[in-house]
Amino acid sequence: MTTHLSDESSPSTLSLPDTALISDLYTLRDYLRWVSSEFYLAGLHYGHGTQSPWDEAVALCLGALHLPWNVDPAVLDARLLPVERERIIRLARERVTTRRPLPYLLGEAFFAGYPFNVDERVLIPRSPIAELIEDGFAAWFPEEPPARVLDLCTGSGCIGIATVLVLPTCEVALADISQDALAVARQNITRHDVGDRVRAVESDVFNGLEGQRFDLIVSNPPYVDERDLATMPAEFRHEPSLALGAGSDGLDIVRRILREAREHLTSEGWLIVEVGNSDRHVEAAFPEVPFIWLEFERGGQGVFALSAAELDAHAASFA
Repeated sequence: MTTHLSDESSPSTLSLPDTALISDLYTLRDYLRWVSSEFYLAGLHYGHGTQSPWDEAVALCLGALHLPWNVDPAVLDARLLPVERERIIRLARERVTTRRPLPYLLGEAFFAGYPFNVDERVLIPRSPIAELIEDGFAAWFPEEPPARVLDLCTGSGCIGIATVLVLPTCEVALADISQDALAVARQNITRHDVGDRVRAVESDVFNGLEGQRFDLIVSNPPYVDERDLATMPAEFRHEPSLALGAGSDGLDIVRRILREAREHLTSEGWLIVEVGNSDRHVEAAFPEVPFIWLEFERGGQGVFALSAAELDAHAASFA
C-alpha cells in the first residue's frame, strides 16, 4: 500500500519513508517545491551562500544533480531517476536533522563565480571581498595589477585562487596556520590548475613568511568575538572554531596583522582585512586610525583598507 503526502497529522513529510516520497515526487520542479517547504518548516539558518528556503532548495537540488545555476528552465519538468530522487531526499534530510551547512553536504561552494572544494576543515567561502576580486582590485591598483599577493588566513584558498584567476599576471601565496586547511587549499590549487603561480605556506600570521613582501595583503582572519561566538546558529558550529573565534573582542589576530603587516608590504602596497561585526571593536581600539571602510553592491560589511603609508604613520598605535 502506498503512503501519500496528504497525511495531515504532521506538517513535515520528512518522517515518511523514501519510497513514499519517491512515489509522489517525480520532476525537478516537484523537488524544488518539496525541499523549499521542508526547509521553511525546519526554520533553518541561511548564511553560507543563500538567503532563503527557496534559494537553499535551488542550490541543493541543482548541486545534487550537478546542474549549473543558469540551467535551461525546461529542465524543471524533466523526470528524475530514482537514484537522483534518493540523493535529493537524503541531502534534504541531513540538512534539516544535522544543521550542516549545504556546501559541506555538497563538498563545494562558489566564490567570485568559481567552484571550490570545501569541508569541515575550512570556513565556507562567503566574503564580500569577492566583489573586489571581480573588479581586479582596481580601486587600489588602477594602472597595473598587483604583482605579488598574499592571502593571509587563507582557509580553502578561495580569495587567493580567485585573485590569480582574475589577474593572470600575479603570483599568490596562500598562508594559514592550519595544516588541515592548507590540505584543502592545495586541492583547490590542483582543481584550478594554478600551481605555477600559487603556493601554500604554513604560517602563524606572518611567522613563516619572513623576508617576503607583497603588493597586496588580503585577509579574512578569525574575527568573531566571544559574545557572537556563543550565540551563533547551529550551522556555524560545524565550521572550524580556529577560523572563527579570536578573543573577547574578536581582534586577537587582527591586532597582529596590523602590527606586522608593514614589514611584508612594498612601499606602495595595501592591506585589506575583513572583520565583519567586529568593525565596532576596531574603531574603538584604534580611534585615531583613518580606516577606509568599504561598501559592497551585494551586501556585506566590516572590510577595511589601509595603505603601507598609513600603517607607517600609525605604527605606534599598533605596537
